[in-house]
Amino acid sequence: MSIPPPTQPPGPPRAVLFDCDGVLADSEGLVNRIVAEDLTARGWRLSGAEAREAFLGMAVPDMLPMIEARVGPLPPRWAHDLSHRIAGAMLAGLEPVPGAVEAVRAVIAAGLPVAVASNSAREELRAKLRRLGLERDFGERVLSFEDVARPKPAPDLYRAAAAACGVPPADCAVVEDSLLGVQAGIAAGCRVFGLTRESPAAVLASLGARPFAAMAELPGLLGLGGAEGKGRA
Repeated sequence: MSIPPPTQPPGPPRAVLFDCDGVLADSEGLVNRIVAEDLTARGWRLSGAEAREAFLGMAVPDMLPMIEARVGPLPPRWAHDLSHRIAGAMLAGLEPVPGAVEAVRAVIAAGLPVAVASNSAREELRAKLRRLGLERDFGERVLSFEDVARPKPAPDLYRAAAAACGVPPADCAVVEDSLLGVQAGIAAGCRVFGLTRESPAAVLASLGARPFAAMAELPGLLGLGGAEGKGRA
């Protein structure tokens, strides 16, 4: 049965806050393979798909207790070294989510500020944006879990991103693809649009997001001109 999307306030937002992995960067498969290889070598045998299922949307601080419960204490620099390895892989072979770059630039062309808010580490996040050619588009409005007290699903990242844009959270649109990310955007008081590449539309809608199927639809859904896209529930 189709679940209708939640009611959204009329009119375009005053700022748009983007998640990175799965929204801008088609990075989930690559990151999950690296995490799976590392943990398999430490005794927790995982495939990339199983790593995705276990850790989708999570920041490293929240991953650590789960991992150490399975493999024992990790080296002190484990998180740093893993992030550095992921950053290198991103610079070498990351591709954008189809339509993502164009969507970001359509928002900017409409005169709205944009920000990135990600549960990635800072070095890794910057590497992704550099590879995608979006580093200048976001400027200093790039927020990692290292920049706030609590990662998603806490609202801290999206509240900080809204502040970086100089716009109250209630006037911001968040673009997410994970359950934790949608929860963070809703908790921050933002309007949330849920890209259905990684999570079922019905689940995103049940959390309060407006599901949509492709980044090319986003400018229309935001009311930025042209024919409004139609999300699929």
